[in-house]
Amino acid sequence: MIYGWERYLSERDKQHDQMWGKKALYGFGKKPALLLIDIYYSVLGLKREPIFESMKDWPSSTGLEGWAAVDKTAELLAVARSSGVPVVHIKGLQNGMKPWVHRHRDVSRLSAETQAKGHEIVAEVAPIEGEVVIEKTAPSGFQGTPLAYHLISLGVDTLICCGETTSGCVRATVVDGATHRFRMGVVHECVFDRTEASHYMNLYDMHQKYADVVPLEMAKGYLREAGPSLKMAAE
Repeated sequence: MIYGWERYLSERDKQHDQMWGKKALYGFGKKPALLLIDIYYSVLGLKREPIFESMKDWPSSTGLEGWAAVDKTAELLAVARSSGVPVVHIKGLQNGMKPWVHRHRDVSRLSAETQAKGHEIVAEVAPIEGEVVIEKTAPSGFQGTPLAYHLISLGVDTLICCGETTSGCVRATVVDGATHRFRMGVVHECVFDRTEASHYMNLYDMHQKYADVVPLEMAKGYLREAGPSLKMAAE
């Protein structure tokens, strides 16, 4: 598989990768959950536009690349739901608490109503009845939340991750998930970021250390395969 990070590696990096790099997938367990991280309108915009156009209203937008990942995530979400795989949505808590980002932000030109819309999970992957939504106040979905307890109560051993940003909240959640000893998967077509180099190099780094970065079709097949045993256990 061509992952996309290859063009960002120097000749030294490529040689190092050949000598010490990951040679095979770590593999997944038998009881997965699908984790959707921070897929809200403020990082995509209310309409589908190229990134620099979208950024005029939504400075943190990921543009059309983000929307393409959302569409692929919707495909995987449909498979998870039909297979009986638990789905967990992660989003930021909007209560006025000081955010973890210390960079100065300009005052938004958007109305309060539009800003509130920006905090909503996009319709394409919005939670349905029975799906857990966990709000966080840090980059990681685990930090200060009941996520680990919820997953342990379900007997989950594997997390398949989608969302944004690859270099930020996805990576933080993947590292914490590995720390909690979950098997971690990142779906190549279903994570997105604002800058290409950051996206691909963080995919590479997660793949080498904490997770298996896998293509969408492989993730679909894995969830379908896991589904029957999950349904039997539920019954």
